[in-house]
Amino acid sequence: MLLSVLAVVLAQAPAAPAAPSSEPLDFTKQAKLLFRVVACAGEEPLPAHIDQKVVEAHCKELNRRIEKYRKTWVGEAMPFIQRLKPQGLPTTVVYPFGGGDLISALTTYPEATDITTMSLEHAGDPRRIDSVNSKSLADSLALIRSTSSGLLVANDSKTENLMKGQRGELPGQLSFFLIGLAVHGFEPVSLKYVKTNPDGTLRYLTAAELQASEEKHAKLLHKAWVSPDFSEAFDNLELVFVKKGEDPKTQARVHRHFAQNLSDTNFGQDEGMKQYLEKKGRIVAMTKAASYLLWRDHFSTIRTYLLAHMEFMVSDSTGIPPRFATKAGFEQQAFGKFNESFLGANPQYNEDFRALWKTAKPLTFRYGYLDKKLSMHMLVTQRAKPVEPPKP
Repeated sequence: MLLSVLAVVLAQAPAAPAAPSSEPLDFTKQAKLLFRVVACAGEEPLPAHIDQKVVEAHCKELNRRIEKYRKTWVGEAMPFIQRLKPQGLPTTVVYPFGGGDLISALTTYPEATDITTMSLEHAGDPRRIDSVNSKSLADSLALIRSTSSGLLVANDSKTENLMKGQRGELPGQLSFFLIGLAVHGFEPVSLKYVKTNPDGTLRYLTAAELQASEEKHAKLLHKAWVSPDFSEAFDNLELVFVKKGEDPKTQARVHRHFAQNLSDTNFGQDEGMKQYLEKKGRIVAMTKAASYLLWRDHFSTIRTYLLAHMEFMVSDSTGIPPRFATKAGFEQQAFGKFNESFLGANPQYNEDFRALWKTAKPLTFRYGYLDKKLSMHMLVTQRAKPVEPPKP
């Protein structure tokens, strides 16, 4: 009798919760919904909790800005930069200080198949789109329009705009990336979150890891920055994408973004991140609106990495100063006008750049910062051709 009662009790008891899966978590569903709602692209139907009128109002304004951007920047900058490139460049791009700026990476390197951006900003939690209400959605979309205006209007992301995207119902960095895809006719096919192992390989966020870190907010990477309001699990993302109509199995491209302080005391001590970049082999690079950090001694690790691995780099004056580039075997070509750095920076490097810009060619579009006199300028740094030995 006792055994039969015990059997009934056990049968009626709730099942023990299943252990969290060790399989990588896939956030593609959220990426496609965000692509539809935030970037105004894709064909995902709007779920019942998403206010269609709010989305329509957002898309009317965003699409106006996107079309203007395509005509006034992509239409000019992309063919101009393409004509400057030598044949046979790598299709792997590394973009330090590239917060939110996948859009410019795809304009500068439309042929890219592998893009890595690194900045102080964290990728963001995509899950809140699944339960956002109409008021929060309207407010969040207004914030995205405001904070993305730097990229779409001035081709430059202000620090305060990037910081605002670290809080709220929509993931700022991911939203910027998805808008970048939409501008260039791409669409997302996979979204996962990653971290680097000490040997440079990647590990993907699992349910078990998310459960363990759900209450740990992403770490502040700079004392003057705004603290993120989401889990550290969502620091770094891997976004796989294709041109609309392409086959994801054979034509997929990948963008990875890493929340990273690139100073020597941070990036310089991160063996996993350094090894990850080392595994990229030969690369092309870019940077713009980067606060002249590549001019500074305490950002020498990332500067040295670029000079050791890149074949070609497009930048504004926040790129690599001539005295480092020339010594490492590069030649530099200037475009537009440059008189002095937009922000206070090394006087000697300013003088070196003024000398370089004496032979500059015309430029009709803005690439990152203006100089202190509000002049548009751009710099191309490429590995010098080896000197051929004299013929016998």
